[in-house]
Amino acid sequence: MLKGIPPLLTPDLLHALASMGHGDAIAIVDANFPSASVGRLVITVAGAGAHEVLAAVLDVFPLDTSGAAPAWTMEVIGEPEAIPEPVADFAAVLADHDLADVEIGHLDRLAFYERAREAFAVVRTGELRPYGNILLVKGTVNRLGGR
Repeated sequence: MLKGIPPLLTPDLLHALASMGHGDAIAIVDANFPSASVGRLVITVAGAGAHEVLAAVLDVFPLDTSGAAPAWTMEVIGEPEAIPEPVADFAAVLADHDLADVEIGHLDRLAFYERAREAFAVVRTGELRPYGNILLVKGTVNRLGGR
């Protein structure tokens, strides 16, 4: 264990986050997501919900807030305007990390899969609720201890 590092950030996940560069994406996905067939690097955090993993990741991960949406979720099939419970939880986590003003984009299922295929890593969580999937785009750290 390390001091100050959330326990959900496993060694493999920490290595992936640290290895990513500006503009790289990471997908945090639910247990039903086809992570093995979509992800080039799959990291499993089975004991936690997607919003919990998102909160741990955001403790150390800078979002790219300089351009388009730095976070993307999957739309509900047939109801693109719906906001599923996990997506509402993601918005609350962003707010808890002083990122309430960050735009969350929405992608249809197939477009989300395509973006996840291009992601640096796919983090498979124990989330059982449908649509518990979010993509994050990494930003830069411009100062010590900065986000």
